[in-house]
Parts: sequence; structure tokens; C-alpha cells
Amino acid sequence: MSDTRKDPCKANACRIQACLTKNHYQEDKCLDVLEAMRQCCLKWHKESLCCSGIDLEKTYLPDASKQKNPTGKSNK
Repeated sequence: MSDTRKDPCKANACRIQACLTKNHYQEDKCLDVLEAMRQCCLKWHKESLCCSGIDLEKTYLPDASKQKNPTGKSNK
């Protein structure tokens, strides 16, 4: 990779850091930003150094967890 080429997912990584800082590192407050990063990494993981720690299989949006429990009720 050329040093002159910008990392395609760097802006998303910066948004994650800003969101986490703003929300006192509560990941659940930044799910949309985390999912945007995952989507960027799905496309650019071979070119982006920012994607090195991203789990491409994990979705961050709540809709995915509803699919596991279709009733939407908690399992108490």
C-alpha cells in the first residue's frame, strides 16, 4: 500500500473514538457508528489498517439480536 493513499476507513475510526469519548465509553450508545465501521471494513479490510481489530462477522445493530429472539422479550 502506498503511503500517499489515505486509509478508506480512517474517518469511521475517528467517529467511533469521538462517539465513545462523548458517551463515556458506553459501546451501546455508538452501535450505529460501530456498524458503519464494520460495513466499511467489509469492503476495505484488505486496504485499511484501521480494520485490523474489527470482527467482520459481528453485527452491532439491535435488529440482529432480535432475530435470535423473535419475541423481543428478555430471557429471565
